[in-house]
Amino acid sequence: MQTRTLANPPSVLPLYARAAAPLIPGASLLPFVPGRGGDVPEIELELAGLTPDPEKVAAYSRVCGFALRDSLPPTYPHVLAFPLHLAVMADGGFPFGAVGLVHVENRIVQRRRIGAGEALTIRVRPTKLEAHPKGRTFSLVTEASVDGKAVWESTSTMLRRDGGTAETPAGGTQGEEDGLAASAEWRLDGDLGRRYAAVSGDRNPIHMHALTAKPLGFPRAIAHGMWTKARCLAALESRLPDAFAVDVRFRKPILLPGRVEFAASTQGNETDFAVRDAKSGTPHLDGHIGPPEGKPRDERK
Repeated sequence: MQTRTLANPPSVLPLYARAAAPLIPGASLLPFVPGRGGDVPEIELELAGLTPDPEKVAAYSRVCGFALRDSLPPTYPHVLAFPLHLAVMADGGFPFGAVGLVHVENRIVQRRRIGAGEALTIRVRPTKLEAHPKGRTFSLVTEASVDGKAVWESTSTMLRRDGGTAETPAGGTQGEEDGLAASAEWRLDGDLGRRYAAVSGDRNPIHMHALTAKPLGFPRAIAHGMWTKARCLAALESRLPDAFAVDVRFRKPILLPGRVEFAASTQGNETDFAVRDAKSGTPHLDGHIGPPEGKPRDERK
């Protein structure tokens, strides 16, 4: 795999135009537009010397519920890496466009707290396609390092909905009980997707408005999965150690506006948490926090 080193963060808006272009009939015939099928190409992008903007970190923290600290929220490196994620998926060799993809799982390993003023080197690469009950998945693997040492890693699993191998809903089986008692209720406004997009750069149409979500199969805009994960970690901030791994599965999408309940239970250095519909109990997210060297929950069974 050849690594492409970037001098500056890619501009998101032109990348979104390329990512959305496959929705136009015939556009994928152009060599610089994704969408000609096949497998995910071997690409790795690297961006060095990326120092977070304190005002942008503060705005992100307010939207997600984090306290303002001298270290980054544990989900913020995902925001820094997002332009690279989009650049990978907008590559002309990518088998389909990024618009309409659904984030179904995410794992973050924080090796230590990252100082708000530290300069990061970020690397992003995709994995090969795999079969999924509702289509096909691939993952975006991200590493953030300081002075050549990894301090943060992430694996984001994305679903391309196009049939599949079974009828199991994406992200798990509805009705599974997590056994956790609710401790909080969150009311999510209809503009949450647009507010999170403003601080994260993730302007996927499924999150922005009902008018842009409906053509992609959703009755209303849905909350960003990474907002939901960030909001959970903000609620658990006092329990987070300096180093940890956190795995989540995004279950049924949260339609906006909406009302959800949050539940969590901690035993020793492990925490289970969940988000579900406040009225029906429909599961939206389940997660686990454990040691940084621990295996993902599904591999521990």
